[in-house]
Amino acid sequence: MGKTVALGIAGVTISAAILALGFAAGSRADLSAAPQQAVAAEPAMSARGDIEAVVRDYLLANPEILGDMQVALEEKERELQRVAQVETIASSSDAIFDAEHDGVIGNPEGSVTIVEFFDYNCGFCRRAMDDMDAMVEANPDLRFVLKEFPILGPDSQKAHVVSMAFRALAPEKYADFHRELFSGERATEESAIRAALAQGVDEAALREEMKNPAITDAFNQTYELASRLSITGTPSYVVGEEVVFGALGRAVLQEKVEQVRATN
Repeated sequence: MGKTVALGIAGVTISAAILALGFAAGSRADLSAAPQQAVAAEPAMSARGDIEAVVRDYLLANPEILGDMQVALEEKERELQRVAQVETIASSSDAIFDAEHDGVIGNPEGSVTIVEFFDYNCGFCRRAMDDMDAMVEANPDLRFVLKEFPILGPDSQKAHVVSMAFRALAPEKYADFHRELFSGERATEESAIRAALAQGVDEAALREEMKNPAITDAFNQTYELASRLSITGTPSYVVGEEVVFGALGRAVLQEKVEQVRATN
């Protein structure tokens, strides 16, 4: 990937030089009569070759410039992504932090919120659950919003449908269900139903709620938000005005929480 980007940058550099040459040559040609233009074509082509040779020799002698250009390009892209994320968080705050279909663990009235995009078949999400529990215990003012984001295949999709149906029927037991489903080897529709029934919900009512089209609507809203936030994997978090990618651990999330507290 790095080599491809570097070659692309080199191509852009050479193209820019050639474009500048072409403009200059064209400007000179416009000042000449038609017969003179034909005569000037050969020197212009020669000058083009000279420019290409100079640029090539310079890049070969100073290859580090390609790395510098690549770093600058990546930094610019990250900044553009960050700005887009901040704008999305500001314009879609309710959908991100207060969607009625999301589960909440911790203090429902907490002054600091972490939103986690997760998939029940994500191994990193499974390990990150311990971080969530530790943070909720250590931060009485923390509200942890769980945004169901099934992206790891049909089993995940079906398990999350059960989860959404369960939360609608027994929101007060959602935290226990959530932990139970993560404790198994793989989340499927069957394992999710078993976890739901273990929490005492009626199976007929659960299966009926699983047909609710609002579940699909909720998933679509989450997918759309994830796209706008540049979230493509799990776990990913929204804390304050920042998107945090990956299971970076409790210390990193706690630092983000402290930053939010400092601005409140």
